Amino acid sequence: MQPFAVLLWVGVLIGSSKSQDAAGPEESPAPDATGTAVVEEEDPFFKVPVNKLAAAVSNFGYDLYRQKSSSSPTTNVLLSPLSVATALSSLSLGAGPRTESLIHRALYYDLIHNPDIHGTYKELLATVTAPQKNLKTASRLVLERKLRIKAGFVGLLEKSYGSRPKILTGNTRTDLHEMNNWMQTQTKGKMGRTLKELPSGISILLLGIAYFKGQWVTKFDPKKTSLQDFHLDEDRTVKVPMMSDPKAIIRYGLDSDLNCKIAQLPLEGSMSVIFFLPLKATQNLTLIEESLTSEFIHDIDRELKTIQAVLTVPKLQLSFEGEVSKTFQEIKLQSLFNSPDLSKITPRPIKLTHVVHRSSLEWSEDGVGDAPSPALLPARLTFPLDYHLNQPFIFVLRDTDTGTLLFIGKILDPRGN
Repeated sequence: MQPFAVLLWVGVLIGSSKSQDAAGPEESPAPDATGTAVVEEEDPFFKVPVNKLAAAVSNFGYDLYRQKSSSSPTTNVLLSPLSVATALSSLSLGAGPRTESLIHRALYYDLIHNPDIHGTYKELLATVTAPQKNLKTASRLVLERKLRIKAGFVGLLEKSYGSRPKILTGNTRTDLHEMNNWMQTQTKGKMGRTLKELPSGISILLLGIAYFKGQWVTKFDPKKTSLQDFHLDEDRTVKVPMMSDPKAIIRYGLDSDLNCKIAQLPLEGSMSVIFFLPLKATQNLTLIEESLTSEFIHDIDRELKTIQAVLTVPKLQLSFEGEVSKTFQEIKLQSLFNSPDLSKITPRPIKLTHVVHRSSLEWSEDGVGDAPSPALLPARLTFPLDYHLNQPFIFVLRDTDTGTLLFIGKILDPRGN
């Protein structure tokens, strides 16, 4: 039995509703018991424009993940929502007021009142794709053949997102070859030419791709990696490679409301992974998923305590490739697929027909150092806790500098999708 003294009870500080997220609306202050209006002071972290935008875009990502996870209850889920959000945000540059408002609501832009959304987005992308981050992410608008695009739209797209739209030639083989080459170039060869075919009937295709192979701040000893049991549920187990560290320094908390143990491990480049491990292998993950917002994750990041733990983490090499068009429609973007106003792109009627996402994530024993830095050491070492990711769990990989959600996953079976 673990010593109670080292447990941190992290309360669920906010819900997952839009009105409670980090980019929350400017509501009238609620009165206290004396009838005096109580003004809640905004966290200084979110007063920085790029952080506030990151929170908004990340909340879109949590919405996207929740919807995708609910439609895939028995399989792993891996998404890099930033790449998809970037494609959607760039599309809004070509939208008329009605459609722009629709996109901005989905991305939570309506709650942050930033007159230079796209300029701030450029700054955000530059931060999270800095060389030391090891993140390769890109997005693209693919448009139907023979489309005449307004020069003003192309200029805005290049200025803020550093990309140009791809106009299809009509030659399927040529278009497929070009798109595969583009993905390979954007990820510096990390993603191969794996698109086998293009979807049919493309009017507008949003493409978001991301690749990440992280390095831990403190590496695992490969000699301690071994095949161990991963409990798919109470009755079924499989053998998977598990990395081990009997004296790991992690940041930890126990959330009594969500009935899960939370751990955070730092990655090189001011990134970290936060794991949500239910207390029981059969526990439904939905309650945890519904709690995920930018502000909730930020609060967790502030509240977790540094401890020593006996740690095991499965080696992972996961990927996702496919359409998330249906997921888009289910998060209130249906009208983009019907009759959107995209008159700033072209006078011809066009609509969104496909949203394609590719993501790939790896983590292994690789790390920067053999021992934790002095800043990571706990103030006082106690009897170590056990933290074994040997049953279904959720993880959030984020950029620490801005709070940006980079990857999110539901791992039901570490052997792959």
